[in-house]
Amino acid sequence: MSTRLSLCGIACEAGRYLVARRNPGGSQGGKWEFPGGKQEPGETPEQTLVREFDEELSVPVAVGRRLFVGAFTNGTNEYRLEGWEVTLLSRDFHLTEHQELRWVPPAELGQLDLSDSDRGVAEALAGPGTVESLS
Repeated sequence: MSTRLSLCGIACEAGRYLVARRNPGGSQGGKWEFPGGKQEPGETPEQTLVREFDEELSVPVAVGRRLFVGAFTNGTNEYRLEGWEVTLLSRDFHLTEHQELRWVPPAELGQLDLSDSDRGVAEALAGPGTVESLS
């Protein structure tokens, strides 16, 4: 079994992180997550995040540095999860796979019904010094 790469974009403004609540249905329906998705063959992490933010939120982004590396399993598939800093270049959101967006301070991330894959990202962001380095 090969490990696939999944990427999430970490947008931070005024000490708050952007999270999105998935549309109902499926195993992750209604769960909160950091927007992103699976890397397609031949894509760089930056290309994946630009494509995913366009597909899911209809906004362009600039991708910065990698902030998080973890792993998760979904069914029989294993994934390496990377969280990358993103800067939103527009706020003209058009949601396709999500029902809601929210800017959340790090201390409140753990109170959300996050997808299991994104819990590690939230815990890392709630750690000391992370918000200051992104704000």
